[in-house]
Amino acid sequence: MASHRSATTGAQHRNGRMKIAIVGSGRMGTALGTIWAKCGHDIIFSYARSDKRLAALAARLDARWADVASAVEQADAILLAVHWSRIEDVLSQTGAMTGKIVLNCCVPLDPSDSRLVLGTDRSGAEYLAEHHPEAAWVGCFNTAPSESFDAVFARRDRQPRPQSLCYGDHPEAKRQAKKLIEQVGFDPVDLGDLANARFVEPFAMVTAVLAYEQTGGPNLTYRFEKLRD
Repeated sequence: MASHRSATTGAQHRNGRMKIAIVGSGRMGTALGTIWAKCGHDIIFSYARSDKRLAALAARLDARWADVASAVEQADAILLAVHWSRIEDVLSQTGAMTGKIVLNCCVPLDPSDSRLVLGTDRSGAEYLAEHHPEAAWVGCFNTAPSESFDAVFARRDRQPRPQSLCYGDHPEAKRQAKKLIEQVGFDPVDLGDLANARFVEPFAMVTAVLAYEQTGGPNLTYRFEKLRD
């Protein structure tokens, strides 16, 4: 399937603007894709329940939509935002991602979202990197609920800003990822190598419990502070 444009094709982006493929256009992918579109990036939505949904989403944002392989091929950076139960299906469609920056916000959960299916000595992030070692993987956005992103973006000029963990083995990919994190309204916290996903993915479950199982709603953020005398 070719890429589709909801309106007239714009000029090539400059000044740090990127072509970003959203692979998984559910709540997380829609929230981040919408914000990055508002920041001027060229967004290509893919992998939703129907082409009709993708077309409507793209039309609302003057963005594009495409099948997974086409979106990935065109992109400078990719956001992988699907439920873990759909990972194998998605990976079978991406094709090679050589040289691509892949922002991974997937947590390896069972279908009920109640249990991690990987952990301790191997993380979901490492699993993905093993299957596509040609890509530059950065873990991010998986420790805050998507419901918080609009409020974070609206307050992006206020201090102090909420934080978002990021981790990966490719310094340049992390540098680019941090820019995208900052544009959403978070201060990125560099947690080091991709192997540290073994600690982050269980922490994502902590934030999920706080957001979805306690009173006050899912509009949850966090910020770490080191106390000084």
